[in-house]
Amino acid sequence: MSARTPAGRNAGGRNVSRLLADFGHDLPSAPTSTAAAKEARLFRHAPRRGPRWAGAGWSPASAPVSSWRMTSDQTPVLWPFISTPGLPPTGAQMGIDMLSGGAFYADPNGWVLDDDVPVTNPNLFSFGKPGRGKSATTKAFCLRMTDFGYRILVLGDPKDEYEGLCKFFGVEPFAIGPGLPTRINPLAFGPLLAGWDQLDATEAQARAAVVFGRWLTLVRGLVGSQRIGDQRVPFGPSDEVVVKTALQKLTGYILGQTQLTETTIPQLWHLLNNPTDDLIEECRYAGERHFLDDTRLLRDALGQLVSGALAGLFDDHTTIDVDWAAPIQSLSLSRLEPLGDEAIGIALTCLNSWGRGMREMAAPGDLRVVVRDESWKQLRLGPEAVKSFDADLRLSRRDGDVQFAVAHKPSDLLSAGDTGSQAATIAKDLLHLADVKVLHGQDLGVARELESMLGLGPMAQDLVTGWAMQGKGRALWCVGEQHYKVQTVLHPVELHLTFTNQALTGAA
Repeated sequence: MSARTPAGRNAGGRNVSRLLADFGHDLPSAPTSTAAAKEARLFRHAPRRGPRWAGAGWSPASAPVSSWRMTSDQTPVLWPFISTPGLPPTGAQMGIDMLSGGAFYADPNGWVLDDDVPVTNPNLFSFGKPGRGKSATTKAFCLRMTDFGYRILVLGDPKDEYEGLCKFFGVEPFAIGPGLPTRINPLAFGPLLAGWDQLDATEAQARAAVVFGRWLTLVRGLVGSQRIGDQRVPFGPSDEVVVKTALQKLTGYILGQTQLTETTIPQLWHLLNNPTDDLIEECRYAGERHFLDDTRLLRDALGQLVSGALAGLFDDHTTIDVDWAAPIQSLSLSRLEPLGDEAIGIALTCLNSWGRGMREMAAPGDLRVVVRDESWKQLRLGPEAVKSFDADLRLSRRDGDVQFAVAHKPSDLLSAGDTGSQAATIAKDLLHLADVKVLHGQDLGVARELESMLGLGPMAQDLVTGWAMQGKGRALWCVGEQHYKVQTVLHPVELHLTFTNQALTGAA
């Protein structure tokens, strides 16, 4: 090995290991170690502005980030479907709150009493396209509320949808129809007549004001349901004086009797057609001819009802004995379907007035879920029928009943009259008498109604017309100003009780 050879450089000579090996001395070799395989890195460093190569989204400037501080009740304003303040776990457990993953409970009266929930009345409106689980949700709510002391009252079942629920409780629904023995007198006194002979003058006058006010609302709605061409029959102040005076005379109240007599609509019509001298005088008419000429429209409208839609149905004294202690009571109107929507609407108006009378002296704690199915058929009878429905909703806070109205879409309420008419305006205002709306799936064409009538934003509209249309029982529950994305969950027993497609299944 040359001394001139640079250190560490082999110029073709032998190195130390080779030299020793030639003389029989082998140097021990160092053990070779195998490098262990490196684990995959979970996180890799990324430049602040992203990797700098084509298609990697590198930006010359970072996006500004704003910071916000707010409370949990303010957060839903900016992110309405991220987290909504939870409701207390009381009442009927309806299903799953899809936003929080927890259970969703419905307790309308409990919400009214809770200052933290933005609800001032317990009424509910349920809207949804047929087949989206609207009826099943309504029945599930009714069934589950019975566990909390509520009873169910179905004031008119046009399709016998609640017949299975009645038989589940061992109750037979009352069927109303031509040729059937069931009669309902919408001019019944109800429990207010009890103990009338023992009332003092002040209490008797107070009860009389309630009873005659209810009857006037009914007669006004029935008369206003009749038409003269395209116009509704008017019911003015003079007509109100005539009807009220006639009812007071028929019942004996105007004579100061302590035992009042129940009357019927045909008896009212007969008295107006054959007025007595004292009736003519008390109504301030010059004579019988003046009375008959001035009340012709009123009498003819009542006559059409007595001989037409009310014939054999609501023209006599009540023939059924209702067990108000039963878990459920239902009045079936399916036999009226061949008579058309108007006849069903008139029947609903009569039943609603009768039902209101039966509940006027409800004992404290006697709470009911009052189902009003196909309510839009009543609203189409004109402004007076809308006012009757409006009165029922306004009384919910007084008696504690939960009024559960069912319709297809919000614009069904506007079918009460022409755009801008009194009937349409009152019907639209009905939405404000129900602080809870259950919005099931709707077609895209209804999205504008959800915005204009309910004030829903685009995210809520997309939920109702998108997510809710992709499965049955899905609905947006609007509890005051709070929104909940809820999937109703049914027990196998409830699946059978709430099924409404028996006719389609049989046809298939």
